[in-house]
Amino acid sequence: MTEDKRGATVYRVVPVPKPRQTQRDRWAKRPIVLRYRAYRDTIEALKIQIPDGGAWIIFIVPMPASWSGKKKERHDGKPHQQRPDLDNYLKGFLDAIRRIDDSRVWDIHPTKLWGHKGQIIIYRDKNK
Repeated sequence: MTEDKRGATVYRVVPVPKPRQTQRDRWAKRPIVLRYRAYRDTIEALKIQIPDGGAWIIFIVPMPASWSGKKKERHDGKPHQQRPDLDNYLKGFLDAIRRIDDSRVWDIHPTKLWGHKGQIIIYRDKNK
């Protein structure tokens, strides 16, 4: 976790979307569910909190290793407009923060961008 001059807190965690879970996931360990549970445990260990009064949350999704250098250069910092959807990233993130009740969050601005490494950036005020 690092903090920059603009009031952003940067967590070096690869964002994972919330999977659609079934009853079977209690005993059949699907890789996507195991990946989400590890992500949830990491978020909990970092004690990430959403500031009261609004926040801007940026999910930096890592680019695939199979992409060429030119393609990575073109997409770095650009909007991620593919699946998984932004709402699944946000749902997974908010559910991973166990100390907060989702109903308490009333103003949030999520963004999903491409990057070289996965990160979650939280600005205290979404107007920054």
